[in-house]
Amino acid sequence: MSLRYHIFIILFICFTPLLHAQKKFLFDATKAEMASNADWVIDADQHNIGFNGSSAVVGNGNESNPQQFPTPDQSTVTSSTPETYWDGALSAWGIDLVKKGYEVETLPYDGKITYGDASNPQDLSNYDVFVVDEPNNTFSASEKTAILNFVKNGGGLCMISDHKGADRNNNGWDSPHVWNDLMQNNSVQTDPFGISFDYNWADYHPVTNIPNLPGNPVLHGEMGDVTEVAYYGATTMTLNPADNASVKGLVYQTGSSFGNDSVLVATATFGKGKVFAMSDSSPADDGSGDPNDRNLYNGWTHDANGNHERLIMNASIWLAGSTTTAVKKIQDPAENLVFITQSGSKFFLQTGKLTPKNNYHLIIFNLSGQKVDEINRVQGQHRYSIPLLSKTVYIYQLTDRNKMIKSGKFYF
Repeated sequence: MSLRYHIFIILFICFTPLLHAQKKFLFDATKAEMASNADWVIDADQHNIGFNGSSAVVGNGNESNPQQFPTPDQSTVTSSTPETYWDGALSAWGIDLVKKGYEVETLPYDGKITYGDASNPQDLSNYDVFVVDEPNNTFSASEKTAILNFVKNGGGLCMISDHKGADRNNNGWDSPHVWNDLMQNNSVQTDPFGISFDYNWADYHPVTNIPNLPGNPVLHGEMGDVTEVAYYGATTMTLNPADNASVKGLVYQTGSSFGNDSVLVATATFGKGKVFAMSDSSPADDGSGDPNDRNLYNGWTHDANGNHERLIMNASIWLAGSTTTAVKKIQDPAENLVFITQSGSKFFLQTGKLTPKNNYHLIIFNLSGQKVDEINRVQGQHRYSIPLLSKTVYIYQLTDRNKMIKSGKFYF
């Protein structure tokens, strides 16, 4: 059951990490995903980028220039918020993720793809899922290492390609080549996912060539069953189970043999992480976005009877490892815990065995920085009623005699 309807959030407050941190998605915009008539971003308030080969130049064009955080702020998204709340061809995807309790960000055109770099605030180690939709520039050697180690250590990677000849910025590379270069020419492992993108171009009407996999979390996940997929200008994939035995085809171009060829959607695991691969960008397109682009088309809900939204959201939930509803109650070793729970329509903060001599002070803010509630003396074994009226993200700060003890986020 969604956390929006049944809440039991546990936060470790005193010298312990959050029990359940909000899952975070990072959408890449460093590989010319905005060039020409592409607009694979969740939100952009400016359209002032031009592309000179593989380089993006601000003020020298009219392509999307997405910022790190979408606006209006995602804390203001509700269950009835339309995808047009944000301006990007992937805005429906982003809005859907926020409605499910996830946090979304964009890696801007001048951002860095790193893993384990503490100096980079958008280092991949700070995220659960990295989404790259139709990259037009190649990954550097260090970026390849970062992406593969991110997955190997538990991250989720969403790889979306497109048909041959989709070289949006005319630099000699299009997405099938970019992805294959990542997987075949890196210092971590050759063909780590057992997936290669074919170099072809085909228009497919809606297909129902889907294997019978009743327990598959992507085909039969939280968002519902996937029964068809429509592709318009796509490539296909070839699977290589000899290189990665976990690779699995989920949707096929034709036939019912469900082998290793003519694959449209595939998944794999690598190390502790997961990979979702799709051979066309059309299903993720919601038809909105850059007003300078003329070829945006709503494939998110218009095509395939809504199956694309179910497919991509099921994949997103699978890549993240769980939804934000998966909370386990674990006792703090020091028994100095604070948790928030629901009783009917009331929300309560329950404290654990706090040390009596300490003078704990708890403040709760919304993401706009407005104070929601304040408790001057947080006592052990005590229950406080708190006015958390909106189903959104909150920030808490716990201090002891004006010294910061712990701060973090929680969601309901």
